[in-house]
Amino acid sequence: MTKRIDLNCDMGESFGMYTIGADERLLPYITSANIACGAHAGDPAVMERTVQLAKQHGVAVGAHPGFPDIAGFGRRMIDYLPDEVYQMVVQQIGSLQAFCTVHNVKMQHVKPHGALYNAAAKSRSTADAIARAVRDVNGELLLFGLAGSELLTAGREAGLHVASEVFADRTYQADGSLTPRYEADALVTDVDEAVLQVEGMLQTGTVRAVGGEQVVIESDTICVHGDGSHAVTFAEKLRTALERDGVHVKAIGCND
Repeated sequence: MTKRIDLNCDMGESFGMYTIGADERLLPYITSANIACGAHAGDPAVMERTVQLAKQHGVAVGAHPGFPDIAGFGRRMIDYLPDEVYQMVVQQIGSLQAFCTVHNVKMQHVKPHGALYNAAAKSRSTADAIARAVRDVNGELLLFGLAGSELLTAGREAGLHVASEVFADRTYQADGSLTPRYEADALVTDVDEAVLQVEGMLQTGTVRAVGGEQVVIESDTICVHGDGSHAVTFAEKLRTALERDGVHVKAIGCND
């Protein structure tokens, strides 16, 4: 079994008077936080507070850029030219970097959100635009992307270090892509089933697709979503199971 894994969670997705997710309760169980940058979710106050909380808990910070679509939570596909994708990603990384600078926090990574993430998994032009944006802002940043995706290939070719991401609470298709959220079987809602899926990925390097196929998969970091109804219990059980299996749960950039 893999002896080390990063456990990441999408955070900072509240906005104004609206609270989404249980960020402060989740932070003790994760090692990397993907912080929304004010486009699909989040606002300046939330961004700053989430950076501060991550620092307090010793959790690595990453930017989580997405399509500027708060109403759709960044999960609706929007057609943008590659240059526009580049510009929005540069702008959003820069916004979060400002708060990291103010609070003396080193930004570790970038992970696209929602529809932008899914587009970059299959569209090489979108993937190249994101990779170029990350490299141009800070070539030392890690780029998180779906295992086996175009985004990881683009990141490597841009000279970036990349991390293959797998999902504890999502199902997979035979081609290694995530089952679209609009399909009934897209989410793994049973915590024990999700833990078994993760353990299987780490033990065998494969995941069972919804059609029954065994898909080869590489795992550097595991995502748990923070906006689910049982997110805290989910994260706690997953981390406990990983540590019971002898896996060191550490941020990717952590050397100890």
